[in-house]
Amino acid sequence: MRHVSAFLLVLLFSAPAGALDLDKLDHAAQQLPRLHSLLVSRGDDVLFEAYYNGRNHSQAANMKSASKSVISALVGIALEEGMIESLDQPIADFFPEYITDENRRKAQITIEDLLTMESGLASTSDDRTYGRWAVSRDWVKFVLDQPMVATPGQRMIYSTGSTHLLSAILTRATGMDTRTFAQRYLLNPLKARITYWSQDPQGIYFGGNNMEMTPRDMLAFGQTYLNKGHFQGRQVISSDWVEASLEPHAASPRGQGRLYGYGWWLRELGGVRVPVAWGFGGQLILVIEELDLVVVATSASTPGPDRRRHTRALYNLLEEQILLPLAVET
Repeated sequence: MRHVSAFLLVLLFSAPAGALDLDKLDHAAQQLPRLHSLLVSRGDDVLFEAYYNGRNHSQAANMKSASKSVISALVGIALEEGMIESLDQPIADFFPEYITDENRRKAQITIEDLLTMESGLASTSDDRTYGRWAVSRDWVKFVLDQPMVATPGQRMIYSTGSTHLLSAILTRATGMDTRTFAQRYLLNPLKARITYWSQDPQGIYFGGNNMEMTPRDMLAFGQTYLNKGHFQGRQVISSDWVEASLEPHAASPRGQGRLYGYGWWLRELGGVRVPVAWGFGGQLILVIEELDLVVVATSASTPGPDRRRHTRALYNLLEEQILLPLAVET
């Protein structure tokens, strides 16, 4: 059951929908029992905004791994502010108590290797390891204690541990916790906020998971990337960082043709390579420069037997009901 009709919201925003059949889009969205929200903007105009299955615009969504894209933005801001020297800076500079002369291979890992998931460390995101990591007493130590299974910079190994290390680095480099840094340098300019974000036993905010924002705030974040780091006339993120983040830097082992930038997935949808902030269960921010388009979807983030089916159906909906019609119009 939807909370607000798409038709009403289109009237409120008075935005031209062009080739989009909003009633058809709304009807298709209603068929997804795990869907919570769907928002579509073109340029500065919101074409569609609707909430489903008892949700409303004021309720925050757990972005799950889509928060990795936010962590990437924070690294770019810290780099621009001179708080981080360069992407080539070794992580050993930040963790001298964990990386010693006895494990020099780990000393070769750079900040860029963490951004591209090419640290060479074994993943903390597999079913066997994730639970042990989550109950460990020191999450940073646990990640850095993982064995080296590849040369840094050579192979993508998806691991939330990599982005958690980035959150720890931001904490040490900026002199403030990651949430405070995010609010001050990124979210305040977007008039957005994180409503909840979990922390590890040392108080480091979970880099790459469990960040909660409203769908409207997620849309503002996506629009900032669409506009080369600008939001309402202010340069919030460096345009160079936005461009570099949305370019492919690693090939994903999770599916043929899927690439990875700096915290953003790159996959083909509707014949276009689309940057996607992706989170477990169907938390998505799509930035489609060719169509001047941002799409946000949030869904139930709990495990379930229908989760994969929902994600496939959601991607099909986005492609068939939004991307392809607007691509034809263009």
